[in-house]
Amino acid sequence: MLLSLTDSSTWFERASMLVILLNCVTLGMFHPCEDIDCHSERCKILQDFDDFIFAFFAIEMVIKMVALGIFGKKCYLGDTWNRLDFFIVLAGMLEYSLNLQNVSLSAVRTVRVLRPLRAINRVPSMRILVTLLLDTLPMLGNVLLLCFFVFFIFGIVGVQLWAGLLRNRCFLEDNLSFPLSLGLANYYKTENDDENPFICSMPRDNGMRGCDTVPRLYEEGGVQCNMDMDSYNSTDNTTCVNWNQYYTNCSAGPVNPFKGAINFDNICYAWIAIFQVITLEGWVDIMYFVMDAHSFYNFIYFILLIIVSEFFFFFVTLYYILLVL
Repeated sequence: MLLSLTDSSTWFERASMLVILLNCVTLGMFHPCEDIDCHSERCKILQDFDDFIFAFFAIEMVIKMVALGIFGKKCYLGDTWNRLDFFIVLAGMLEYSLNLQNVSLSAVRTVRVLRPLRAINRVPSMRILVTLLLDTLPMLGNVLLLCFFVFFIFGIVGVQLWAGLLRNRCFLEDNLSFPLSLGLANYYKTENDDENPFICSMPRDNGMRGCDTVPRLYEEGGVQCNMDMDSYNSTDNTTCVNWNQYYTNCSAGPVNPFKGAINFDNICYAWIAIFQVITLEGWVDIMYFVMDAHSFYNFIYFILLIIVSEFFFFFVTLYYILLVL
């Protein structure tokens, strides 16, 4: 009788699928930040459902262990997906035991997200597809190795061309003295200087932005300041002087964009920038930074990187998957 319950055509397996779907709904409704102490009515209802789901999975595991046996080739733990079920139930037991001892361990609770994977073992076609995808992993290792070498080459090129250039800023002239009351910064800063800095091109480079393009200073009313330092009235500090015109010395500054994370100062930081480019998230900003500091034609580097990463490796990976199928 217990053996018949483990057959995929029985009502028991269908009930398991319904419980798995219910578990997906309850996991989606859980609010980690609001439900820490679980005082709300909604949280208590979700917790009751979670207790029921855990009990159902635990009973299912016990029934299958009794019907199939525990150890052995054709026993319960002999199947890979059953071992996943066993691990999830074991993690649930650990979570409940820690709750009884008033110990909070959020890392154990994250195992809950693996519960929907039980559906793979219940749907034969899905299980076949996942198995085939897992069989392609050794072949995909060759693709990853090729990606590593290609990105390593791109990283070396980036370091050789642009190491330290994203630190370039327009500093004040060395031979000029300014009143300390002005509180002028050492180099020109934009309103959002961390994410959108004014990166300049040194005279030896051929970048798109020089210190002669620093925007003019405006008063609070939107009036453009056109006067120079000789017109400054130090008594009442009302003269509209364009102090930005004195940021003319392009040299290396102290920081890189995005809190120092985006640069090509070494191969590790270059890989971070390359990874952001291949994700197609914010890659245009990085390209403009490099073009401003070095050369307009640097866009070729980024276009080639995107073509290689997004199209070439995609089709190579797809080829290996279709080869297995």
